[in-house]
Amino acid sequence: MKKVIALSASYGAGGHVVGPALAERLGVPFVDRAIPVKVAEDLQVPFEEADSVEAEVPSRLERILRGFVGIDPSGPSPLPSDALTSDDFRRQTERVLLGQCETGEGVILGRAAVVVLHDNPRVLKVRLDGPREVRIRQAMAFGGVDEDIATRTLDHLDRTHADYARELYGADIRDFSLYDLMIDSTRIPIETCVELICAAARAEDEASAPAGDLPGPTDA
Repeated sequence: MKKVIALSASYGAGGHVVGPALAERLGVPFVDRAIPVKVAEDLQVPFEEADSVEAEVPSRLERILRGFVGIDPSGPSPLPSDALTSDDFRRQTERVLLGQCETGEGVILGRAAVVVLHDNPRVLKVRLDGPREVRIRQAMAFGGVDEDIATRTLDHLDRTHADYARELYGADIRDFSLYDLMIDSTRIPIETCVELICAAARAEDEASAPAGDLPGPTDA
């Protein structure tokens, strides 16, 4: 089964684990760090420049983009110093997302893909989340960090993810209407989350298949 899945995950919800496992299970590419590399290539700037954390970035939006650096690999990369505006980077990132969607396969983690691809019927949009305190404990287990670091990182990224969706797209990342499937991945085991998403993708494919492609009733 080939499918495009846009996966949104709050910090501590295990998106960085579920995403690659899901892509492997479905036999499709996992699209995470590949997006900023492709953006840098398309904009004809060195990847090191597109990934720089040293640049002066004056706008609020650019500060939001900087907020992902070194903390959340599923978030957008920072902007180069002078070559590009945030709008340039956003538009090119959207082109890469749409291009991946056109291939008909892939698991895309973060980067507001659930918003950019929201109206595309090829895309299954999934949210992983959970109660704050439980996500903190799960982040500690996943990342091997102490409670203080996990707590500060969660507060920072929850705010940054929300700001990114709101500033770029006027969207509320907590809006359930953005998603086809929402899972509390602090309560449901990670492997079961992968199975649930696979089952949802399979069911959606069957529901959209032409009637002639569906198995008919057996004769009595």
